[in-house]
Amino acid sequence: MFKPTLAYAQSLDSQDPLKHLRDQFSLPKHTTGENTLYFTGNSLGLQPKKARENVIEMLDAWQTYGVKGHFEGDYPWMPYHEFLTEHSAELVGAQANEVVMMNSLTANLHLMMVSFYQPSSDKRKILIEDHAFPSDHYAVCSQLKHHGFDESDLLLWQPRADELLHLEDFEAILAKHHQEISLILLPGVQYYTGQVLPMQRLTELAHQYGITIGLDLAHAVGNVELALHDWQVDFACWCSYKYLNSGAGSVAGCFIHKKHCQNTELNRFAGWWGHDKATRFKMDNQFSPIPTAEGWQLSNPPVLSLAAIRGSLETFAMAGGIKPLREKSVKLTQYAVDLLQHELAGDIQIITPMEPEARGCQLSLMVTKAGLDGKALFNALDENGVVLDWREPNVMRFAPVPLYNSFEDVYQFVAILKRCLEK
Repeated sequence: MFKPTLAYAQSLDSQDPLKHLRDQFSLPKHTTGENTLYFTGNSLGLQPKKARENVIEMLDAWQTYGVKGHFEGDYPWMPYHEFLTEHSAELVGAQANEVVMMNSLTANLHLMMVSFYQPSSDKRKILIEDHAFPSDHYAVCSQLKHHGFDESDLLLWQPRADELLHLEDFEAILAKHHQEISLILLPGVQYYTGQVLPMQRLTELAHQYGITIGLDLAHAVGNVELALHDWQVDFACWCSYKYLNSGAGSVAGCFIHKKHCQNTELNRFAGWWGHDKATRFKMDNQFSPIPTAEGWQLSNPPVLSLAAIRGSLETFAMAGGIKPLREKSVKLTQYAVDLLQHELAGDIQIITPMEPEARGCQLSLMVTKAGLDGKALFNALDENGVVLDWREPNVMRFAPVPLYNSFEDVYQFVAILKRCLEK
């Protein structure tokens, strides 16, 4: 039974089987010297201690081995990305041959569109969400331009007045325009509202009309459970610095379904790291792609970044994978909803869906208190050691992450928020 008390929050923490994971992360300090209340894992996750250890390990290997580090040591650099494959595949519900860590998110989206956006004069439109993350919008528009088209060939799935995307509207777009649509690119979790889209159903509907579908999973990987292989998603891309806690600008991930990645004739932009490993160093200039997701690699990856990712994935493994983390996340975010509604129902509106299956850990908060500037409230919270992020025009994104946030963190946040509102 929910209670709006500190003792109740502490009792929930005492029963949390994952509470020990908090000690695996470095918590930023406020100017007072106390730990901040950090709720921006949706933007940049905290540093896992194992990430730091692994990066130092790679620096030591460089110092010790020089160029021979490509082949020597416990984690040689030549196959280093392969050390990340198994855990990455588990997080996204994929087979190991369908996943690779490479490049950055938008670069990977472009590479995927080279392969999967094959327009014709009659079937050339791309469907995305309106209010997509700007980088995705830019990437799609530039692909249209590259093929000699323009934004008239861009279809937008519009949110309704509640800020959310409704499946019925998506179905209506497909019913009307399916003969014109060549590609669908959608998020797994909408960055602004925190809404989890019904990825399996979206894929089923796209494939019913013979349309290729790809997903941007930047806000989904490490946040919600995924089953990309079983859902038959054609491709997906994600960054690794949000819920995967791998450091700013860290190497991104890519999924290509088995039915596609084994097709070595599929159009792609090629690079030598995607070439058959057995003949890569023969330097014969006849590209022979690896018949897995690795066949889309371009260059040898930055091992310092991969080392940080390996540390993060090892920390996920300590939790037992995404399933127990998701179970805690549902409880943690529901507790936040209950407390916000109990204490501040008239002053704060949650625009994120109320159904647990339709949201991850993020809650998007709008200030509804008359005469109060939301950005001023955000700044006041920051001065009080609460780290959220702000998205125009009027949303504070608040993400209690199950790896390192506690129920007491949430209690303290709402208490500080209430005091700031009263002032």
